[in-house]
Amino acid sequence: MTGRARAAGLLLGVAADAVFGDPRRGHPVAAFGALASELERRGYADTRAAGIRHAGALVGAAVLLGAVAERACRRRPVLRGALTAVATWAVLGGASLAGEGVALAGELERDDLDAARRRLPSLCGRDPASLDADGMARAGVESLAENTSDAVVAPLLWGAMAGAPGLLAYRAANTLDAMAGYRSARYARFGWASARLDDAANLVPARVAALLFVALAPAVGGSPRAALTACLRDARAHPSPNAGPVEAAAAGALGVRLGGRTVYAHGVEQRPTLGSGRAPRIADLRRAARLSRLVGVAAALSAAAALALGRR
Repeated sequence: MTGRARAAGLLLGVAADAVFGDPRRGHPVAAFGALASELERRGYADTRAAGIRHAGALVGAAVLLGAVAERACRRRPVLRGALTAVATWAVLGGASLAGEGVALAGELERDDLDAARRRLPSLCGRDPASLDADGMARAGVESLAENTSDAVVAPLLWGAMAGAPGLLAYRAANTLDAMAGYRSARYARFGWASARLDDAANLVPARVAALLFVALAPAVGGSPRAALTACLRDARAHPSPNAGPVEAAAAGALGVRLGGRTVYAHGVEQRPTLGSGRAPRIADLRRAARLSRLVGVAAALSAAAALALGRR
């Protein structure tokens, strides 16, 4: 019964994310981020050991919170399913991700570059001032691809495997990576543990997401063969072991070419070429958002079906 309750909870959480999106106030991930910032302010040191303590304490607390909550519901499948639903809704970001991509496309179509530059930081950590319309289209497509794995597929897989503790722990690790997992002067050592933990947590989900991009390529006018070819050929060139497969598969599915000069707040990186098509256009943002939604639905149904059948 536990598997079925968890499956129902995951599906209810996905439905809540689709209908309500992220909470506008009091978002638990934002509260976690504020706590992490305060703990970083008090305990920061330019060492790996300090970063290990920081990440270990915060992710450990997330696991403990989820485990205590599940234990309290262990004899009540309905309550356990409700707990999984609430946790899933809290950690998913699929609706907001696709919505931001579509909104960015609309602003670029209206040639409202100022509004697009204000919106871009909600999708990725690029420096919007350095980008024109084509650059923002490329940044948006890359972000939609990578974050479909991080914000949708990975939480669902961790939720299917480990319930509320898995959901909360994954989101804690991923949030810490977004905050401190940079190769900047401040975080090269302190953020090392956060970055490596996130890499480990996404190792399997990223490849599942890449396979879903391949399988669903025809839904956006793409070719599964082109998507798989791009993934197998180009993914290893990417500096991230997990962003590489999903971005390469998405590039092949959309028939576009990703990568190139990328400007972040901490510096400039020259990203490898992913895919062999043309440069992304504004319309590709809408296609990428549609593909992101479809991948999320497929991941949710697959996870729930496996749980309902008693598989892991």
